[in-house]
Amino acid sequence: MFQIWKLILLKSNLRNILLTIFGIFIFVVIFFTYDTSCGVEHFVILNEINVNEKSFDPEFCESILEKIDSFNNQCSPTIEILDCG
Repeated sequence: MFQIWKLILLKSNLRNILLTIFGIFIFVVIFFTYDTSCGVEHFVILNEINVNEKSFDPEFCESILEKIDSFNNQCSPTIEILDCG
């Protein structure tokens, strides 16, 4: 009697472990593909441009220019280059 319950619990535990691993794998794949999408990167750059308009930090502006250049090379809607001078 106890062996039957032991086998049932082992089988369900293995299934739950495999489902959990599969779920984590799917989450990681979705997270990394979402993180590198052009739309998300576009909004991040626009937000950084708004922050730069308030701070006028030349080093921050240069880092935004590098991101804009990289974005324009990878994605189709281009962002105008900022004047950091």
